[in-house]
Amino acid sequence: MSTAHHSRKSPLPDCDLKGDGPEVSTCEGPERVVLVGLDDTEQHLCPAHAAAVWLTDPTFRFSAKTRPEAISAVMRHAFGGGGGRR
Repeated sequence: MSTAHHSRKSPLPDCDLKGDGPEVSTCEGPERVVLVGLDDTEQHLCPAHAAAVWLTDPTFRFSAKTRPEAISAVMRHAFGGGGGRR
């Protein structure tokens, strides 16, 4: 029997779009994004997939469950995170 302490927090959900194929590599970032559709259904996504969904269907909105850092990550994916000086 192990005496290691385990976190009481639930593990973060996997990206709803994560699969077993080659597209798995497109999931990135520890931040989880919750997008809500017009019918109030939630999608739990990684920032890369959330950006793709949000750009494809702008009726999705960010849930209050989504941390600001995760929304920033989505915006970097959606609009390019260059941030360089000109």
